[in-house]
Amino acid sequence: MSSDASGASARSASLEAGPLGYLALGLTLLAFGLLQTGVLHGTAVGDAGGLAHLVGGIALFIAGLWQFRSGDGFTGTAFTSLGAFWAAWAAGVGSAAGGKNAAGLFLLVWALLAITLTAASWQAGGLIGRGVYGLLALALLVDAVGTLSSSTGLVKTAGWVAAVAGLLSWYWATAALTNSGWGRDALPVR
Repeated sequence: MSSDASGASARSASLEAGPLGYLALGLTLLAFGLLQTGVLHGTAVGDAGGLAHLVGGIALFIAGLWQFRSGDGFTGTAFTSLGAFWAAWAAGVGSAAGGKNAAGLFLLVWALLAITLTAASWQAGGLIGRGVYGLLALALLVDAVGTLSSSTGLVKTAGWVAAVAGLLSWYWATAALTNSGWGRDALPVR
């Protein structure tokens, strides 16, 4: 989504894929985060694999390509790269099956991408964008440290941070769609 999700100055939601991308990112982060916390008994974070592959991977990647096509390089980069992250995660590239060091390294390198997106969002992403990417970076860093040190407490904490990032991303998409449709700030974004 462009740097502004407010009503009259927002581009029409039908011309961009920002809301789709932020919904895909938000729903995937929320599911991943909640499953990682362990609050849903009888489930595991791997249960989010299908959602991560189809929504977080494919839909997010397509939304990124759409954003590139509309001339939005920041969001295009964010969505396509995060779509690749979710597709790789769903395929088991960063799973514990390869060992905790491989899984930790996978999370760490993607945390570096999230840090880059956070830094870039200071110019292009607005306050909510900084929150989404900053919380994502924090979640991935804490998850990497927790995975490398075999700390279930840190991994669960990372899950909560990811869930909050997911809710914030979902809210941003909801605000963009609502504000664009109503032509005014029905939901605040600043």
